Amino acid sequence: MPPGLNMALPWVLIVLSLLPLLEAQIPVCANLRPVPITNATLDRISGKWFYIASAFKNEEFKKMAQDIQATFFYFTPNKTEDTIFLRQYQTNRNECIYNSSYLNVQRENGTISKFVAGQEYVAYLLILRDTRTFMLAFDVDDEKKSGLSVYADKPETTKEQLGEFYEALDCLHIPRSEVLYTDSTKDLCEPLEKQHEKERKQEEKES
Repeated sequence: MPPGLNMALPWVLIVLSLLPLLEAQIPVCANLRPVPITNATLDRISGKWFYIASAFKNEEFKKMAQDIQATFFYFTPNKTEDTIFLRQYQTNRNECIYNSSYLNVQRENGTISKFVAGQEYVAYLLILRDTRTFMLAFDVDDEKKSGLSVYADKPETTKEQLGEFYEALDCLHIPRSEVLYTDSTKDLCEPLEKQHEKERKQEEKES
């Protein structure tokens, strides 16, 4: 064993021996710590998702969320360009609104971002224990603007699936009474989605 490594080894062992103690002291905020985004992460979030609920301290975000009745969307990641093609179907004030755009992926930071009217909005992508859900966290270091939203692969979720979402809200000191839930029964976009699917299949046949 090289001398330098031999001298460092006792310190490494001390640090390792403290890990269980340190882990025990980590609060529920642990699930708000971002991790780098990998190709496996992008594969995991690829496909169709439903916006389930959110809670924001940011008044601008809160106001926008209040108008949303139901939302589902498709993520199509491009691993080479580190982008995600987003197709979103949102029912807002009894109207179906469709839009498509690209999200940028910052792998090392564990974030995804989108430019809206010249302003970049950044969110931490938080992968949960339940593979059928994930969260986006906003401004987690800003006590006045922090927020959280949760998504699932089905429009209905269980209490167990929302458990990590509620724990994260507690960590951000956002009352659970502030949570705004969507209602899939109010979705008005399904006919448009079917029309788009039909058009895509027709294009594939012709190409």
